[in-house]
Amino acid sequence: MIPFLAGAATVVAFAPAGVYPLVFITFALLVHRWADATPARCFLAGFWFALGFFLAGVSWVYVSMSEFGGMPVPLAVLSTFVFCAFLALFPATAGWLQARIPAPLEVRVFLLIPAAWTLFEWLRGVIFTGFPWISIGYGATGWPMQGYAPLGGVYLLTFLSLSLGGAVWLLYRRCKPIVALAVFVACIGAGEALRHVEWTSPVGEPFDAALLQGNVPQEMKFRAERYARILETYSRLAADSKAKLMVLPETAVPNWLDQVDPAYLASLAAIARRNGGDLLLGVAYREPPRSYYNSVVSLGVSPPQIYHKHHLVPFGEFVPPGFDWLMRTVDIPMSNFSRGTSAPALRVAGQRVAVNICYEDVFGDEIAARLPEATLLVNVSNVAWFGDSLAPAQHLQMARLRAIETGRMHLTATNTGVTAAIDRDGRVLARLPQYKEDRLEVRAQGYAGTTPYAQLRDWPVLALCLGLLVAWVIIGRIKRK
Repeated sequence: MIPFLAGAATVVAFAPAGVYPLVFITFALLVHRWADATPARCFLAGFWFALGFFLAGVSWVYVSMSEFGGMPVPLAVLSTFVFCAFLALFPATAGWLQARIPAPLEVRVFLLIPAAWTLFEWLRGVIFTGFPWISIGYGATGWPMQGYAPLGGVYLLTFLSLSLGGAVWLLYRRCKPIVALAVFVACIGAGEALRHVEWTSPVGEPFDAALLQGNVPQEMKFRAERYARILETYSRLAADSKAKLMVLPETAVPNWLDQVDPAYLASLAAIARRNGGDLLLGVAYREPPRSYYNSVVSLGVSPPQIYHKHHLVPFGEFVPPGFDWLMRTVDIPMSNFSRGTSAPALRVAGQRVAVNICYEDVFGDEIAARLPEATLLVNVSNVAWFGDSLAPAQHLQMARLRAIETGRMHLTATNTGVTAAIDRDGRVLARLPQYKEDRLEVRAQGYAGTTPYAQLRDWPVLALCLGLLVAWVIIGRIKRK
């Protein structure tokens, strides 16, 4: 029960509460269970810890399945539990693996436990298209430890966060307390120093940007009787802006692009041209014979361009093979998109904009791959699917870390919130309240240059974790001989 409660409490370290130091305490409790237990006991303790963590942290998937997808409540509850239990297998296996490797206590808590957890956290982010939501490192956003993000991304933050949790446990056990305290203080001090390093530099002049939040209720978004009102809302919000770059949310126009009145698109383009810039519009796109895309198109002074979403959400945007039966129990409009190809940055409003759609900006490695070409990150989302849950705040926190990792300003326009402008250091410069129709006017800046993470991405941290585990397997065998 204690591991389960500790895992659930860890969610408080993430947005919206954001009490990151709590990670050190809850992971010290997990280390206490893992430090000298058998592999089987480590697996069980890791499973219960992670089950509490995911049930508290991502059970908002129930909202999209039941409240908006129409899935029967018992099936939605069961599906949510099974999903969280599956995610819990990754930390559980990490616990089992580290327990199989002989090592001194200090090495285990400082290196092997963090390495095993980080490696399996990465696997969670890639297997079956990946679900890297609330990786432990995201909790460091806004704290001194975020300074390491431009070096190694979210997984380096995960590794270091768990190492500090090990240091707290060693202090509690009074096991080499001087070493543990020195590691703790030095790691946080270096992180704070790294926060002040400017990895990128401004390029071009600052410009005005407008992020439009239509606040269309999810249950009304695809109803025919609401369609005209939705178009009028975004047209009005755009017409009142003088911004050089205007951004509308994901599927802001809930229709196929070829079915949207050309006069309406022409009116949006005319507004953008009046401002001497461009407008980015979220809309569904289709090509014969059977290709359907979740897309963003540009309208305005620049040549028309389009971005098709590359990383799709399982069950929400495509149906994995063998799960057609499950999708028959829900009603999710436009839930079988095609996968777009990786596209260059869109050249709009005098910037090279790396557009990503909703869920895509939780994949830091894929966002970093768009650099150094891109000078600005833009995300369009519709997290209304998750209602008034933890998901929108968690999504904003992950967007903040993408800005830090890449040294780029990040603009995110959403249907119901959180619409925000994020500076390259992760600070939220401005945001709109959730569930309010409004327009966020901000002064934006493009940046050039690359961070170490943008150049090397996740590979150095993964190599470190795998190397540590393999090295101590070899050392253990040598000692036995």
